[in-house]
Amino acid sequence: MSVKIRLRRMGAKQHPFYRLIVGDSRVAGGGKVLENLGTYDPHGDRPALQMKTERALHWLQRGAQPSDSVRQLFRRAGVMRQFAQLKATGRDR
Repeated sequence: MSVKIRLRRMGAKQHPFYRLIVGDSRVAGGGKVLENLGTYDPHGDRPALQMKTERALHWLQRGAQPSDSVRQLFRRAGVMRQFAQLKATGRDR
């Protein structure tokens, strides 16, 4: 199964709110969600990002591909740096 980590838009008109989800990339946007990793609220002075870092690393180690916007959020939160360190030490699986 081809797995992607992506954002799912929630919220009202003109006030988006996103969930970070892990899902099958072969299924359209409303497809089966394998796991909910957290939330992202882009409103306000400081956008709020809450996520399960350990689970995000778990999915990255298993080969899940983050979308471009999720990759940027992971970089901001330091998840991509942790993932690179795990790969460098050989503890990626």
